Amino acid sequence: MTRLLQPVLAGVVTAVVGFASSFAVVLAGLRAVGADQRQAASGLLALCVANGVVAIWLGVRQRLPITIAWSTPGAALLVSTGAVEGGFPVAVGAFAVSGLLLTAVGLFPVLGRWIASIPTPIAGAMLAGVLLDLCVAPVRALAEVPLMAGPAVLAWALLSRFARGWATPVALLVAVAAIALTGPGLGAVDVRPVVEVTVPSWSAQALVSVALPLFLVTMASQNVPGMAVLAGYGYRPPLRGILVSTGLASTLGAPLGGHAVNLAAISAALAAGPDADPDPARRWIASVSAGASMIVLGIGSGLATALVLLSPSSLIEAVAGLALLGAFASAVASAVADPEGREAAVVTFVVTASGLTILGVGAAFWGLVAGGLMTLLHRRRRSPQAPPDTAMANDGGPVTSQPGRPAGRPG
Repeated sequence: MTRLLQPVLAGVVTAVVGFASSFAVVLAGLRAVGADQRQAASGLLALCVANGVVAIWLGVRQRLPITIAWSTPGAALLVSTGAVEGGFPVAVGAFAVSGLLLTAVGLFPVLGRWIASIPTPIAGAMLAGVLLDLCVAPVRALAEVPLMAGPAVLAWALLSRFARGWATPVALLVAVAAIALTGPGLGAVDVRPVVEVTVPSWSAQALVSVALPLFLVTMASQNVPGMAVLAGYGYRPPLRGILVSTGLASTLGAPLGGHAVNLAAISAALAAGPDADPDPARRWIASVSAGASMIVLGIGSGLATALVLLSPSSLIEAVAGLALLGAFASAVASAVADPEGREAAVVTFVVTASGLTILGVGAAFWGLVAGGLMTLLHRRRRSPQAPPDTAMANDGGPVTSQPGRPAGRPG
């Protein structure tokens, strides 16, 4: 029972952090393209349920920590796009088309082979760059809201020494207690879930301005980094099943207001990392727990939304940063372990950490591109025969005994 508790708690934290850190962006994106308050609330619920169902299905089926999330970059894209001609029904039609495109890509294995070939140092460096900003959030929170962040950080520090598995959950509970003690209260909050069906419409303009960019941003900024995160921890799940599952879930959730679901990138590290379970073969329990927790958060989204809205944004980010410090350390170690790939890994890290956005595509994707180009450049310079003591696996990381499985278990 004790062994089961650690991955289950890790999954709960994964869901809470993933929900709290970006649900406001989702609501803003849906409202920007024409959703009213009920349609936006329904969209948030639809995304939570779709995330949970797909995560549970894939986790149980593959026995791998495959964490599912909504497309936060996609929601940000909706904010920048603004209202579309024809209103929210046309936007819903574009959401459905984007989901169909994700499904179609999953039917072609060439992309999966390309993503599976990402070297481990590049994957680790990309993950470190993605996590950096959140990992410094506790420092910012201590400066901005010291009376709220201080107890949470102290609780995390003490328990990381004496009861590591409980450090992040207790820090989260301390933060919630601080919000409850200092906030105006939750007496007037309506906690009932909202389901609002919108009949989709289609227009060529919405397909070009919403559907295609949403598909590209979701692939480049979520699915590619998400696969790289899993690769950084030694997991190589079949991309085809993931894309087909998330694509179909996105299409089915569109009439309820959901814009896109996909592989998690940042929060994936919470379920796939060593803090979820020392045994890599048991970490799938954390991703399944995260899926179930996300469904619960969706059903009680009124209360969860109010709680997070009552708290300073820096406090929620601080809890996320505390939860990800271990994953950040592992990612850095993975990135610099191979001296021959260190330059490419550093380039990947700095480009990813820069927050650069080009053509609506986030820095994680461009970091992978830059690191890949550096890898190719340095590979041409190397001697055809590498010294025996520097030989690595053909993907730049540890040899895996079976595709999609960790290389081995800790002794």
